[in-house]
Order: sequence, then structure tokens, then C-alpha cells
Amino acid sequence: MWMVSPPSGLFQYLKKLFLTEQAGRAQAVDFLRQNVANSLSMANLVMGLSSILCSLNGLYHHACWLVLVGFLLDLADGAVARQLNACSALGAKLDDFADFTTFGLATALLLQAHGILDGLLAIVYVLAVFTRLCFFSSGVPFMYRGLPCPYGSSVLASTFLLTGGNLVVLRIVAMVMILFMVDQGFYPHDKVLESQAWKKVVFAGGVVVVFFSAFPTASLYYLLWSISYIFFPTALWNYKA
Repeated sequence: MWMVSPPSGLFQYLKKLFLTEQAGRAQAVDFLRQNVANSLSMANLVMGLSSILCSLNGLYHHACWLVLVGFLLDLADGAVARQLNACSALGAKLDDFADFTTFGLATALLLQAHGILDGLLAIVYVLAVFTRLCFFSSGVPFMYRGLPCPYGSSVLASTFLLTGGNLVVLRIVAMVMILFMVDQGFYPHDKVLESQAWKKVVFAGGVVVVFFSAFPTASLYYLLWSISYIFFPTALWNYKA
């Protein structure tokens, strides 16, 4: 009474069920592969939004370190996407939006605009980041045109921590970073996690330094890292496999 179908039918059903489960696992793995880099971009976005909230509440020390963590995440997401062959139009847009939030809006708030001129500088900084993200394409493999905005933000956040938020110094540095970002000069795509071993060590050092964020001088590591890229882009940071 209970064997309505022949044994061969039961075998075919179990085989189909097994293949369906395999296909489901494959789809899940492929979904994870395609979205690991997007998750890093989302984490960068969260860092930027959290930094904005910290700045609005006067917690500038935390705001600076959140920007620096975003700097690390931005270097990692592209490398992960390329290694997993998961580059996509969605990923590129998400990366740009996260960069604009963290390295544009969140970084500009570190300037603490209290007047018309201060506010104008913050607006110009955001517009420089926007311009850099939207319109500056070198057309040359492994090269950027204009300073990549994460390095400008790293310099500003590090300067804030090292000077205790000296607004005069910060505004001078911001103006210099604006000039570098809108400049037509070429900067290499450093590909920190896909190049020489010493660059990977530098990145790992950046991760370690985050755990010492209670010490303001820890940010000196990021300042030296970013300045070396700005002033010695080809000699030190040109991409080499």
C-alpha cells in the first residue's frame, strides 16, 4: 500500500533532490563570492556614516579613526573583487558612493566649519572629491588622474589627531589636498594587496595600528604612508606584480 511508485521512481526523486541541493549550494557560494567585495564597500559606507555622526556629536577622535578604517576597507574591496573575479557595475557604484560618504562628507566635517569661509572650504572639499570620483579617468592602465581621495582623507584625519584638531593647520592641509585632487597629474594604482610583499606588510601594519588608536601618535603611521604615496607615487608605489 505504501509503495505507490516503483523503486526506480524513488531513486530518480532522490537524485533530483540531491542535484537540486548541489545547485543551491553552488548558487549560495557564487552569491557570497560576488558580494564579499560589496560587503567591504558597505562597511566603508558604514564607517563614513558613523564618522559623520561622531563629528556631529563632537567625538572627533572617533570620527578620524573611522575615516582611517574606511581607508583600509577601500584598499581591500577592489583587491578582493579582482581576486574573486567579482567586479561589477553595482560594485563600482557602491564603491564610489561609499568613497564620497567617507572621504568627502565625513572628512569635510572634520574641518569644523563655524563661519561662511570655513563652510565654503568644506563645500569645496566635498566638490573636489565629487569631481575626482566622477570625472577624472586617466584612460591609462593602473593609473589615476588626480590624487585618490582616500589618501587626502588619510592625511587630514591623521593631521587632526596629531595636532589635536588645530583648525588653522587642518584648513591649510585641506586646501593642499584639494589642489592635489583636482590636479591633472598621474598617480599609480598602488594595488597594495596585489603587489610586492612589503606593500602588504604596510597594509597589515595599518590594521595593527588601529588597535592602538587610543594613542594620538599612532596616526603618524597613516600620515607617513599617505605622504609617501603623494610625493613618491612612481618611485615607491607604482604597481608591480
